[in-house]
Amino acid sequence: MEMRDVPSLRDRLADALSGHTADYLEIRVEETDATTLTYRGRSLEEAGRTSNLGGCVRACVKGGWGFVSFNSLEGLRAKVDLAVRQARLVGRETTTLAPVEPHVDFIIPTLVRDPLTVSLEDKKRLMDEYVEAAWAQSSRIQTTNAGYGDARRKVTFINSEGAYLEQSRCRVSARVVVLARDGGNVQQSRAVFSSTSDYDAIVGRHAEVGAAASRAVALLDAAPAPGGEFTVICDPALAGVFAHEAFGHLSEGDNVYENERLRDIMVLGKRFGRPLLNIADGGVVGGQPGTFRYDDEGTPTQRTDLIREGVLVGRLHSRETAGKMGEAATGNARAQSYRHAPLVRMTNTFIGAGDSSFDEMVAATPLGIFCRDWYGGQTTHEQFSFGCAEAWMIRDGKLAEPLRGTTLSGNLFTTLENIDMIGSDLVWAEGGGTCGKGGQSAPVGQGSPYIRIQNALLGGK
Repeated sequence: MEMRDVPSLRDRLADALSGHTADYLEIRVEETDATTLTYRGRSLEEAGRTSNLGGCVRACVKGGWGFVSFNSLEGLRAKVDLAVRQARLVGRETTTLAPVEPHVDFIIPTLVRDPLTVSLEDKKRLMDEYVEAAWAQSSRIQTTNAGYGDARRKVTFINSEGAYLEQSRCRVSARVVVLARDGGNVQQSRAVFSSTSDYDAIVGRHAEVGAAASRAVALLDAAPAPGGEFTVICDPALAGVFAHEAFGHLSEGDNVYENERLRDIMVLGKRFGRPLLNIADGGVVGGQPGTFRYDDEGTPTQRTDLIREGVLVGRLHSRETAGKMGEAATGNARAQSYRHAPLVRMTNTFIGAGDSSFDEMVAATPLGIFCRDWYGGQTTHEQFSFGCAEAWMIRDGKLAEPLRGTTLSGNLFTTLENIDMIGSDLVWAEGGGTCGKGGQSAPVGQGSPYIRIQNALLGGK
């Protein structure tokens, strides 16, 4: 019997791309293995293991894009042909993509303890213990919401310019949200743990879950927050989400390119803060949810300075937005999955370290408010509003009574100008966050030192 060689995935993808007359073509194939556990109160509501394989084709002809997703590797050439025909229907301009050297690379994560080697029973046992650790703190706990998740994702990427990448990533996370109640007064706190390299990073965190439950209960007796303008000190978690939500989205190239008003505001070289202010984004930051070697267009990730010494110096790009704006691609084209085309997205966004300590900030504040962590929020262009998880009054340079129901809001640009002290220790929020945009979600990292803001608007009673 004649033995025939089975074509490799790389050969199959390369063959599917050959012979088409598009300006640009790419195929992305994803293989994912994941586990989820979801708790409602003390009860396990859902447990599941999933394995998926799928992919997508993108084609560009005269500036118009075609996109086809699939769940089978059969008939790849026909899928590429369909994407090309779609692109021809909408293409009316010149295809303009910033040049990127085509890389060939194979990225395998270094794992201390792979979550996929841990049994589902052990994962459930750990989460059961965390849920009970929360409930054990007080009879005033109303309910808990908890969840566990892990995923191993391998992405194979090839394009018509000669790039070929195989990139694997891993992530494990656990969260417990605790709600305490006293009549109509409901307060909450949370504990979140995650790692991109080690299952054991989320193990043995019972004390932190218990502390989160205790904080929720303590907030029931906290005084309602006052409203008005105050000097505010933000902890790294709140300051990091402020940098991401309030400023990071305004730095995304597609938002700037498509919004004339935003183009007039986000002019490179314009001053947005004092010389002590530095904000950057980068997929090269180690161990964060938004860390990876190449984005979903095959562009190497990098550190991109957005504000340097108070001046706007950069923004985030895909190859298309970079090409249209005459700037360099930054490795910020990201897709939630193979079912989606990449969008310009942040990776790990952070405020750079300054030279003050938290104690110095408090001591230099005769009257103010210290805000810790955040819950929910919204941004509309330069206007923002975030709920603070916990807060304390500052009186005569010392922390005083705890507060509840605090909201930090205002104008982004005014707030950036009013940052007058920045801590010396940059802290990354454990667990990072999940950023939504254009109907897609993507994991991101957020970091900051403590920061002090003058004349910040606080909402309260």
